[in-house]
Amino acid sequence: MFPKRLSLPLSAETVRSLRAGDIVTLSGEVLTCRDEAHKRIFEYLEKGIDLPFEIEGATFFYAGPCPPRPGKACGSCGPTTSARMDSFAPRLYGLGLAGVIGKGEVSPEVREAIKRSGRCYFAAIGGAGALCGNAVVSCECVAFPDLLSEAVYKLVIKDLPSVVAVDSGGRSVYADART
Repeated sequence: MFPKRLSLPLSAETVRSLRAGDIVTLSGEVLTCRDEAHKRIFEYLEKGIDLPFEIEGATFFYAGPCPPRPGKACGSCGPTTSARMDSFAPRLYGLGLAGVIGKGEVSPEVREAIKRSGRCYFAAIGGAGALCGNAVVSCECVAFPDLLSEAVYKLVIKDLPSVVAVDSGGRSVYADART
């Protein structure tokens, strides 16, 4: 099966056409967002402080880019375990987060939030940070630089391989594998 080539941001029509298990490549703009950045985002939301980036329509990549080698946009940039962000994800989907790229299964509550919002979740290849890093065309810190690799970086990616792990209907490739 050849992967579907997808451009970010994703249209609602494209998201509805995706099915759990579809193999895709992703190209376009993403924001890296790991544990500490999520905590900071929620501190800002609770205090009514404007974020230095938009959540609405964004795709978060649960990754922390490493410093680049000469001639590269960034170093290794593999996905981190998505379940660590499960407590944050439902509210973010409710605020218009378009999608997430991560690693591993997410909770039933997150799957329900994905279904409710008509979004999707992509799983990238765990343990392949160098491969993912090679898909990064540009990398710019846009928020929380004091968090270092856990800061929010705007990445432009090209042909990042992944799989639709949870589709807009809430179907999960992980749940399907258990049945």
